[in-house]
Amino acid sequence: MRLRLGLARIVAAVSAAILLAACGSSSSKTSAPTTTAPSVPSSPSTTSPASVPSTTTAVATTANFDSCLVVTQAEAASAIGQSVSAGILGNATVEGGLACVFYGPSAPTPRTPNNSQPDTVRVVVVKGADALKRYNDYKGKVPAQAVSGYGSQAYFDGCCSLSVLTADSDYLRIAVAPPGTPPSLSDEKELATEVLPKL
Repeated sequence: MRLRLGLARIVAAVSAAILLAACGSSSSKTSAPTTTAPSVPSSPSTTSPASVPSTTTAVATTANFDSCLVVTQAEAASAIGQSVSAGILGNATVEGGLACVFYGPSAPTPRTPNNSQPDTVRVVVVKGADALKRYNDYKGKVPAQAVSGYGSQAYFDGCCSLSVLTADSDYLRIAVAPPGTPPSLSDEKELATEVLPKL
């Protein structure tokens, strides 16, 4: 009898141990999803870097706006009164951003779109936060003469270019440098009339 009672206790103890082991492995399986659950939210962090480059790209595009998008070769040729090359992008040191430069047949070589040269048409559009600052900065360095017909924010720099600040705070600067003759404000105004509606 004692032997049976002892044997029953051993069987009960072994059964309890097996049951506890089963519960333990069950709880470890339950904790496994808890461990993997936090790794699931890591997918939003994979999505958020994807949104960062698109913002960066938008800023870069705004800061370095392709000025050749708003002026055609035919419009530049009409402003200077002769045929011109296709537009070439160059750095716009005065305005920041990129200039679209068209060369006439008498333009000097080498042609350097980063610098002003005779027999060229230069069009620069600056968009974004820097536009107003660049517009005012250049205005403060030249004998600016107010120009009507383009809102209250337009001036001729006294020699070479027309600057316009649009209602949307885009800065447009146009310089038409015909060969052998002094620049004429009427050339810049003609081209500005073509370009402004496209901004």
